Amino acid sequence: MNLKGKTLFISGASRGIGLAIVKRAARDGANVVIAAKTVEPNPRLPGTIHTAAAEIEAAGGKALPIQCDIRDELQVVEAARRAAEAFGGIDILVNNASAINLTTTEATPIKRFDLMFGVNVRGTFLCTQACLPYLKQSAERKRNPHILTLSPPLNMEPRWFAPHVAYTMAKYGMSMCVLGHAEEFRSYGIGVNALWPRTVIQTAALQMIPGVRPEHCRTPEIMADAAYAVLTSDAATTTGNFFIDEEVLSRAGVTDLEKYSVVAGSKQLLPDLFL
Repeated sequence: MNLKGKTLFISGASRGIGLAIVKRAARDGANVVIAAKTVEPNPRLPGTIHTAAAEIEAAGGKALPIQCDIRDELQVVEAARRAAEAFGGIDILVNNASAINLTTTEATPIKRFDLMFGVNVRGTFLCTQACLPYLKQSAERKRNPHILTLSPPLNMEPRWFAPHVAYTMAKYGMSMCVLGHAEEFRSYGIGVNALWPRTVIQTAALQMIPGVRPEHCRTPEIMADAAYAVLTSDAATTTGNFFIDEEVLSRAGVTDLEKYSVVAGSKQLLPDLFL
């Protein structure tokens, strides 16, 4: 099974893990709809929906970049409609967009609190709701529909809440969508799963984590290859899982992970949050 001719709707993906995931899908000849905000280059953050679209097409896929704030219901519904109109439906939703702020309660402005809940929780729920009619149609056509959300396993240890309770609640809100939607959509034949990295991944989000150097990290490609393994699995039997990238690849027969190290031979890889 591969992703040739499948249509992926992804939030974010102008850069980082999201872009790596859709470029991997593009190598099969997938159609990719990039629903993200960035249309103008930012000197602090590389990548726009248009540069991402160019990379997707260079990799062998078809791309539809759509400027979209996933907190806005009308924009998301319209983006899903345009995606389905352009490619004849939607087969896969990747909830990739996320806002991060690793601050204590006193140091978290409510504006930032609202951003994290708006993007992480509301955005994930809204994209799922807007894409659901098309995913159900994909299931009826036996096209193996999936929802993949980049969120961690639910781990209720206090140590994951105390340093950054607002961010933890916002990320766990995404995970709770996975937990609930997997069961809610099971009868439709839509696979709903989460994916999270074992180690820190080198992305722009690392600016939020002081002291993390390249030798501590893996590249986004490990998440892309793990996501590909999930998205090409049987949706009817692969649902409700909180996958870790290393474990997914191990089950797929990939045991040498050295190629994913940012610095070859590094023995200083840091575990990601929540694990």
